[in-house]
Amino acid sequence: MFDFELLKEDKKSEARLGIIKTNHGSIDTPIFMPVGTQATVKAMTSRELKEINSQIILANTYHLYLRPGDELIKDAGGLHKFMNWDKPILTDSGGFQVFSLSDLREIKEEGVYFSSHLDGSKHFISPEKSMQIQKNLGSDIVMAFDECPPYPAEREYVENSLERTIRWAERCKKEMEKSNQALFGIIQGGVYPELRKRSVEEMKKIDFPGYSIGGLSVGEPKEEMYKMLKHTTPLLPTNKPRYLMGVGTPEDLIEGIYHGIDMFDCVMPTRIARHGQVFTSKGRITVRNAKYKDDFTPLDKNCDCHVCQNYSRGYIRHLIKRNEILGVRLTTYHNLYFMLNLAEEIRSSIRDDHFINFRYKFYQKYEI
Repeated sequence: MFDFELLKEDKKSEARLGIIKTNHGSIDTPIFMPVGTQATVKAMTSRELKEINSQIILANTYHLYLRPGDELIKDAGGLHKFMNWDKPILTDSGGFQVFSLSDLREIKEEGVYFSSHLDGSKHFISPEKSMQIQKNLGSDIVMAFDECPPYPAEREYVENSLERTIRWAERCKKEMEKSNQALFGIIQGGVYPELRKRSVEEMKKIDFPGYSIGGLSVGEPKEEMYKMLKHTTPLLPTNKPRYLMGVGTPEDLIEGIYHGIDMFDCVMPTRIARHGQVFTSKGRITVRNAKYKDDFTPLDKNCDCHVCQNYSRGYIRHLIKRNEILGVRLTTYHNLYFMLNLAEEIRSSIRDDHFINFRYKFYQKYEI
């Protein structure tokens, strides 16, 4: 089962309120999705993810295919049982690793030949193979196998890449014909508006239950990313969810929603947490810095998460400086809560017709 209901559209922006229904539960949109690359959101238990109202998480096809193996996960009863998570899961296709591991792969029409970043072993993933892996994982939402071009890239390269992604998308849909998983098509085209438009047109012809915007936040300036969103999002169907892949700073959430995006994911909240950085209502701070040694205030006095209600900056800095596991667990918990709570506040502002005012007040306080 997969269904998307558009509940409300903001009158002064492209922001929208919706609900996605899956076999493992419903998802209120717009939503931020924590990333669980290796079948775990780093430093977090399933119980803690539910405490902070995580409605859906991500897992990575490429990494789980290599280790522990998608067949093993299938034998365990699928990803939900394997990792003890009974809410929705979205899996990416492995396409981004085609981009990020460019020194270890060769792209052909039939698929991608690559060497494992773990041990150098040789592998091949085609659109069909990516779909088969994701079937074994048993995720609720599946991503089509695509090629994510780098930035900068010549127009000719991006165009050829886009055409291949379209052909691969057709192969993915054919492979998933008898599956009850929802397959999202991926919009590519780099920073070339006319290629983004062509990508949308062709993906709409193939007809997917949802559409993802890929190939952004890969090195281009933020202004360029927002420009592409402003151009691309209005071309997508209004009655289907829109997912901006791999993007998820607080300001990106605000701007993406402003331009009509429904779903976001990003490793940044957990990644920066491991380096002692946290989001606050006034901007990002590095709590491991010496200035917080004797600071006994919460990470964010405006936050009501478990961490901010019970631990101080000085204590968390002490844990991180001593390499205590708890320090990273606390910063991770807070950062994910911050992003999920921000999404909830945005949903409330759209519901109450004051999203534009919420956006304005956010930037008044938040230092980028």
